[in-house]
Amino acid sequence: MASDAAMKDAAAVIESLIDRLHERGRLRVWSLVVTVFGDAIVPRGGRVALSTLQVIMARLRVEPGALRTAMSRLAGDQWVTRERQGRNSFFSLDEHGRHAFDLATRRIYAAGPPAWDGKWTVAIAPPGANGAGGDLADLGFVRINGGVFLRPETADAPDASGELAGMLVVHGESAEHPDNFRALWPSQEIAEAYRAFIERFRLLLDALEGGASLVPLDAIAARTLLVHDWRRIVLRDPGLPARLLPPDWPAEEARAIARGIYAALRAPSERWLDSAELPAPRDPGRFAARWA
Repeated sequence: MASDAAMKDAAAVIESLIDRLHERGRLRVWSLVVTVFGDAIVPRGGRVALSTLQVIMARLRVEPGALRTAMSRLAGDQWVTRERQGRNSFFSLDEHGRHAFDLATRRIYAAGPPAWDGKWTVAIAPPGANGAGGDLADLGFVRINGGVFLRPETADAPDASGELAGMLVVHGESAEHPDNFRALWPSQEIAEAYRAFIERFRLLLDALEGGASLVPLDAIAARTLLVHDWRRIVLRDPGLPARLLPPDWPAEEARAIARGIYAALRAPSERWLDSAELPAPRDPGRFAARWA
């Protein structure tokens, strides 16, 4: 049957993706945990048992000791708080972690390039202000030269007033941006990362569209791999309007593949989270709108 072949293909792709996860050098388990929290735990209240994380991580071939070390690091860095109930530990996002997740979530699950009406913000750090503007890249700014930063003011640009305090800030529009100006924007390295994502995950999408039906644990594992790889790329991409991107920019093809896989994995992966006795999603509408 075609679906049997598709299921074998899907299983093979998932194993190859897990292989690659461990072949990229020393695995940053804490980063993988951050992916699980942001994608699966935050929509359900932001609190999870260590035993639940251990099951997901074991499917991704992460040892329990490595997970415990990662959780200790995240707690030490004030991303999560820890509490014990009986023999189990529970972890919740603290306020620092929740703010960071809120900023990232808008970028990760965006439906496409942001709308833009041609407005810009230029920020110039005062002379001698070494290190000024270090957090502006997370808010969509590109460092032009030294202490000069530039951002197209898109419809969903996050508030940067706190980070811009003490800087000269100029707002304007109708700037000319010739083709050679594009060298300031997403790099060839990011373009290649998108193309590699397309090559890896198209195989999984083909299998799912061919009738593959994953068991719930495999579905949440595959969903974690998908979002982890996507997150690593999209949070390095400034997320520019389409008018400022090269005509062959591969992000939208990659996004379409991510959207299709996520849609196919949503139901079985959510069944696994239900079986792990996590609370129901707090805002089902918002969750359903991811990549919509």
